[in-house]
Amino acid sequence: PAALTCHQDGGLLVDNGRVVVCGEYGAIRDAHPSAATIDWRGGFILPGLIDAHVHFPQVRIIGAMGRTLLDWLDAVALPEEARMTDRGYAAETAKLFVHALASHGTTTALVFGAHFADATAELFEAASASGLRIASGMVLSDRLLRPELHVGAEQAYRDSTTLIERYHKRGRLRYAVTPRFAYSTTESMLEVCQQLMSDHPDVLLQTHINENSTEIGELARLFSWARDYLAIYERYQLSGARSVMAHNIHATSSEIARLADKGTAIAHCPGSNAALGSGCFPLRRHIDAGVRCALGTDVGGGRSMQLDCCICRRALVPRQLASRRRSEISGPGKRQTSCICVRRREACWKRQSATRPNPCRHCHRSLRLQALRAFAKCGWKALLYSRWTIAECRFKDDDTC
Repeated sequence: PAALTCHQDGGLLVDNGRVVVCGEYGAIRDAHPSAATIDWRGGFILPGLIDAHVHFPQVRIIGAMGRTLLDWLDAVALPEEARMTDRGYAAETAKLFVHALASHGTTTALVFGAHFADATAELFEAASASGLRIASGMVLSDRLLRPELHVGAEQAYRDSTTLIERYHKRGRLRYAVTPRFAYSTTESMLEVCQQLMSDHPDVLLQTHINENSTEIGELARLFSWARDYLAIYERYQLSGARSVMAHNIHATSSEIARLADKGTAIAHCPGSNAALGSGCFPLRRHIDAGVRCALGTDVGGGRSMQLDCCICRRALVPRQLASRRRSEISGPGKRQTSCICVRRREACWKRQSATRPNPCRHCHRSLRLQALRAFAKCGWKALLYSRWTIAECRFKDDDTC
C-alpha cells in the first residue's frame, strides 16, 4: 500500500518532456501559476507499464492457439522466428513491435530478441529511436530447434559481446543474456552464458523455466545429473539478482526457496499459460516464499500486448478453477461452463455434458474456431481464428489486438 499513491484531482508538471512534479493539482498550480494547463479530467494518468517477458519476433503470430508449448514452437513460433534472418523483415517487425508496446501503454520491457545478431540489432535501433526503455539480447540455442536457429558456442559469444559493447547502456537500452531455455541449450552454450555474465557484471539474464511438463520430462534425459530444472541454471551461476525467468509453473518447493534465496525474479505470464495449456502459476507460493514476481504478456504465446489484460486474467483464473471444482461436484457427468459471447456481448451459461465440451452456440466457439475479445477506446471488437490461423490483426493507436 505504501508504494501506491492516488490523487483524486492530480497534476503533473512536465518540463522538456520530463515529469518534474507529481501531486495534487491545486498545490502544483499555486506553485507554478505561469505553466500552461492541459485539462484531462475524467481520465487517468498512470506510470508507464512494464512488461517483464515478451518476444519481439512473435508479434505477427498472436492468436495461434490450440497447441501445447513444444508443438506450438515447432509449427507456429519458430518458422516465424526463422524469417528474422532477413534483416529488412526484422527491421519492419521491430518497428511494429516497438509501436505496439507504446500504443498499449508499455514504456519498459524485457524482450527476447531474435536468434540472429543483425535482427536483434534492429530491435535495439528501433527501441532507441522510440525512447522506450528496452532490455533485450540475442537468443542463444544450439539444439532441438530448427537448424537455422542454432548457433555455435564461439559465434554466440562473439555476437553477444559485440551487441553488448554496441548497445548496453546506450541511452535507455540494456542488454540481457538470453539462453532460450535449457531444453535448447547444451552445456557448452550455458558455459557461454556464464562467461558473458562474468565478463559484463551489469548485464541482465532472461530465460524460461518450468513452463511445460513435457519439456521438464525431456530435461531429465538431457541433464541426467540435475535434480530439477533450476539446478541446471544454478550449475552455471545463472540464477541471481540479475536474472528473470519466465513461467515457473511446475516448480518444486525447493526451487521456489532457492529462487528466493538468490533473489531471482519470475515473470508470470497468465495469458500464454492459458493459451498454451501450460498450467496455473502458483503465485501465492512464490510470494509467501519471498520470490519477486512481475507480469509478462509473453506475446506471441500470449494473446495481447495489453498488460491490463494479463492482470484481469490473473484475477479470473482462480475463479475459473473454483467454478470448475464446484461444477465437478454438482452432478454426475455434468459441468457448468461459461464463455464470453462476443456476438451478444453478454455472458451466457449452459449445462453441458463433460463428454461433450461444445461451447455456447451463440459465440460459435469450438476447438477450431475461437473468438477473442478485446476492448479499446473505440469499443468492443472480436478477432476470429479459424483452425488456429489468425484472420486479422492490426496495431493502431486506437485499437488493440
